[in-house]
Amino acid sequence: MERRASIELRAKGRRLEGYAALFDTATRIADFEEIIVRGAFSASLRDKRDILALADHDPRSVLARTKSGTLRLAEDSRGLAFDFDVPETSAGRDMLALAERGDLGGASFGFTVPKGGEHWQGNRRELRAVNLAEISVVSSIPAYDGTTVQARAQQIALPPRLARARRWLDTL
Repeated sequence: MERRASIELRAKGRRLEGYAALFDTATRIADFEEIIVRGAFSASLRDKRDILALADHDPRSVLARTKSGTLRLAEDSRGLAFDFDVPETSAGRDMLALAERGDLGGASFGFTVPKGGEHWQGNRRELRAVNLAEISVVSSIPAYDGTTVQARAQQIALPPRLARARRWLDTL
């Protein structure tokens, strides 16, 4: 299995969100350049396979998964977007704390390439289709620059009386 990483992560409360891969962004892998084209993940997402969110590609550190609905993935015009609920585990707490401080290296993904899923031109590899197995929150250095992870707070609607009190407290 191949792994690629990026650096876009956002911490928002008990959720992490960001991009595990960016389209049309060249990166250097060993002695070749690699680009992921739009739609490369579409078959994996359409197949409804169980994709994991891991801490540093460690299968013992599961943070979320599509099968349980705690990991949500989508392709948009920018890349492979993710959003997941952070578990109340040591790995989850560690990743959330690092994301909130801005200390995480980024996000990553693990994949295999199906037959016909890549195109080579000299030392440039174009990924046109991949079998996505996992995304990871990476605490060190990712392979792809530009990806992010952020923590996100779940919005809770307060009753009107408490909402007024909250606004008043925020002015102090």
